[in-house]
Amino acid sequence: MTRSNKQVIIDALTAEFKSASAIVACDFKGLTVKEIEALRKLARSSSAKVKVVKNTLATIALANAGVEGLALHENNVFVWGDEPIGAAKVVFNFAKENDKFVIKNGVIDGKVADAKTVEAFAKLPGREELLGMLASVWMGPVRNFTIGLDALRIKKEAE
Repeated sequence: MTRSNKQVIIDALTAEFKSASAIVACDFKGLTVKEIEALRKLARSSSAKVKVVKNTLATIALANAGVEGLALHENNVFVWGDEPIGAAKVVFNFAKENDKFVIKNGVIDGKVADAKTVEAFAKLPGREELLGMLASVWMGPVRNFTIGLDALRIKKEAE
C-alpha cells in the first residue's frame, strides 16, 4: 500500500470518526468472510458502518478526529455510527451469535467505554422504542378522559 493510499484511508476515516457519536473496536480473529459480511449487513440495517483497518492507520485517524484513550492491539474491526445505541446493538447482537467476535472497547459520546459499557448501551431501548413509550405516556390522560366520558354516557343512558 502506497503512502498516498494510506493518506486517503486516514482522511476518510478521520471524517467518519469526527461525525460518529460511537466507535467500537472489536476482535474478529477467526471469523470467515461470510460472517464479516453478515456483520456489515446487520450494521447497514442500523445505519452503522464497519471497516477493518490497520491499527496504525486507525490510531492516526482517531487522533486526527480528536478521539483519545482508545487502546488498539491485535486485530480490530471498527463499527461506528451516528447513534450510540444503534452501533452498540449491532456489535452486541453479533457477538451473541458469534463466539469468535469479541467486543474490546470503544468511544461513546467522546468517552472511552469498555465492553461492559457497550453492552449496557446495547440493552437500552432504541430511539423508535423511546418515542413509542413517550407517545404512550402522553396519550394516557386522553385515554383515561375518553374512558370516563364513555362511562358517563353509559350511566346517563341507563337512567
